[in-house]
Amino acid sequence: MQALLDVILPVFLVVGLGYVAVWRGWMSDAAIDGLMKFAQSFAIPALLFRAISTLDLGASFDLRLMVSFYAGAFAGFLAGLFGARFLFHRPWEDSVAIGFIGLFSNSLLLGLAITERAYGPEALAANFAIISVHAPFCYGLGITVMEVVRNRGSSVLQTGKSVLRAMFRNVLVLAIAAGFIVNLTHLPMPEFTTDALDLLKRTALPAALFGMGGVLSRYKPEGDMRVILYISAVSLGLHPLITWSLGTALALPQDAFRSAVITSAMAPGINAYIFANMYGVARRVAASAVLLSTAATILTAWLWLGLLG
Repeated sequence: MQALLDVILPVFLVVGLGYVAVWRGWMSDAAIDGLMKFAQSFAIPALLFRAISTLDLGASFDLRLMVSFYAGAFAGFLAGLFGARFLFHRPWEDSVAIGFIGLFSNSLLLGLAITERAYGPEALAANFAIISVHAPFCYGLGITVMEVVRNRGSSVLQTGKSVLRAMFRNVLVLAIAAGFIVNLTHLPMPEFTTDALDLLKRTALPAALFGMGGVLSRYKPEGDMRVILYISAVSLGLHPLITWSLGTALALPQDAFRSAVITSAMAPGINAYIFANMYGVARRVAASAVLLSTAATILTAWLWLGLLG
């Protein structure tokens, strides 16, 4: 119960405040869009750039961590893709978007915030290691499979161009890449620049969590409820179960194990809806799954934190 009160509820109260602010008309959709634009285009990229540029890559990039987390993510994608296609008879394009919901856990807004509150800022190295390849891996996989499905008969070169074009329009991917460049080259940065980035990064999580609540207020649980419940169960259950099992089998160190399990147990992020909207498929399922599973994370995160001790 203490973990619920001290760790989880403060995070979701910020999300809930954003939800209520829009629902009650205290903030307009345009204001929330502006806040999310600031968070996603400036504050979060600053957070990721500073974290990756100063990360101890040798200590943080543990192959066991990556295998444990991303094997679970890939399994979630396959379960969503083939479950939607063969259990619920959705078109292939819809099935890819539904698979993406099972793939893309909210590693940044929820995973980072809950891990920090549970174990402190010093426990976040493994989170940032996961996040550093999260968007490239998930978008790379999702876009590649979607482009293959949509462009049956197109050349490999054309499909590859579509994938790269979509990837390098993503500001989070660019911020992560810039962070790696600074880290690996030991490029010195003026103190006034790092101070400005640090000011920005401190606003990232509260602004994004509040804005996320405002965005979620626009959606209503609708669509095929069986598919929504299925993919929510994949995201909140299958992914962390596989991550837990592999992390245990591979003797993952405790801090990294906690970060991997908590991150894998988070609801799918807004990016799941963005991906579906980008292709114009399964949008109602994506929006409803994000909304319902985000609410359910209040309880499932409490369960996983209790198991982690």
